[in-house]
Amino acid sequence: MDRKLRPGPTNDTTELVQNGTNLLNRRKFLRYGLNSATGVIAVTLGALGFASVLMPPSGSSSGDLAVKYWAKGREDEAWYGADHLQPMKKSDFVEQAKTSSVGMSGAQGVWNGLPVNVTYVPHSKNSNKPIANNIPRFQLTEGKDATGKVIGHFEDLSDADPSLFPSEDLIMVFSRCTHLCCIPGWQLVANDYTEDSWTPGGGDVKGSKMFCICHSSRFNPTVLEMNTNRNRSNGQTFKYAGIARAGGPAPVGLPIIPLAVNSDVIEGLTTYVDWLTYCD
Repeated sequence: MDRKLRPGPTNDTTELVQNGTNLLNRRKFLRYGLNSATGVIAVTLGALGFASVLMPPSGSSSGDLAVKYWAKGREDEAWYGADHLQPMKKSDFVEQAKTSSVGMSGAQGVWNGLPVNVTYVPHSKNSNKPIANNIPRFQLTEGKDATGKVIGHFEDLSDADPSLFPSEDLIMVFSRCTHLCCIPGWQLVANDYTEDSWTPGGGDVKGSKMFCICHSSRFNPTVLEMNTNRNRSNGQTFKYAGIARAGGPAPVGLPIIPLAVNSDVIEGLTTYVDWLTYCD
């Protein structure tokens, strides 16, 4: 049975967050994300190759909601390499976007022990311009499941909870591939799918993709859709808001983790942690 969308986040730290058949309050979720050596952060490193350097540690001592840069093994080449394990700041992304011909930037991160990817898209600047190549903005669309069946439209979810729409031109997704739970990333390697370009329509043409080096799955962080996946532990199906799969063996797209910017620091919200259970 598909789950119904829950209300948006509140400031009550005792609010229950459903995770399959288990209920976690936010404080427990922080401990779960920071200390669990299994669950959603478990992975067989031998299958990941180069992407394994992105796997965050299973423990941390911070216990906050800030998203941290993750540049292990890439300290000398990633634009955020010097800030490994430091809090992500919106101003960093805006500054880095100035070096891009299309005004986008992205970084791998770790949030409560989970691998994530954050992308800056100049949507507020471009949304009223004519749609054209290399003028990126967020595109809202219907999602299809692995069989090609239309599940629903992104706005069916975002109208009920506006926090699902990318906040302040930033979008964060759970960086575990829906194929075999490897770790896709933003411009980790150079190929046609990762070049500095943007094309409207959400197809599998060049540029603006998250790319999974393990098996070449591609995801478009500018195309927002509704989709469906399954909790690996209990088999329950759930609908989620996510970014679209563009190509490769991945059956569906990646779930969004809503975020907020607090005094320039990017923080993840724990509202929809049940959407991350397909890699338990």
